[in-house]
Amino acid sequence: MLVRELKFIAAALVIAGAALFASCLNVEKGRVLEVLNQESGKVYGKWLLGESGEFSIEFIHSVHQSPVLETFKIEDGKIRPLTVRFHAFGAGMPSTLEEGETMVQDGDAVIVAGFNASYSALNYIVGTVSDHILLINNQNISLRDLCGRNAHISIQVK
Repeated sequence: MLVRELKFIAAALVIAGAALFASCLNVEKGRVLEVLNQESGKVYGKWLLGESGEFSIEFIHSVHQSPVLETFKIEDGKIRPLTVRFHAFGAGMPSTLEEGETMVQDGDAVIVAGFNASYSALNYIVGTVSDHILLINNQNISLRDLCGRNAHISIQVK
């Protein structure tokens, strides 16, 4: 009886160890998105990136008071902008195109795509009046709730 129980426990440990090892493989370098405080380095949150490696930041533009949606993709451990969707030209919004970029009208919005840049980090100041929302893996995460109003944050890939 004792031998059978020990075999069962050993088998359970082997299965648990294999599951832990497999989960570690999924958290490969460049697949975890972190939001942290720019000054202290305090980590506010971490998310395993889905297969697409995409995430977005949505906010209300402080001058135009209209929604902006920035979509990014992780490539080679860097953050590459895919698109920016906005409703009004002006402060901080693209109005001219660089080589390879496109601009299309989608209803009352403008979508710019084809960016040829990549970054090791994205830096934001979380809104005091309007929130910044992190959209990742079908979740909407309030950065104001997570980090606090006026928090100076950095979004990085680890």
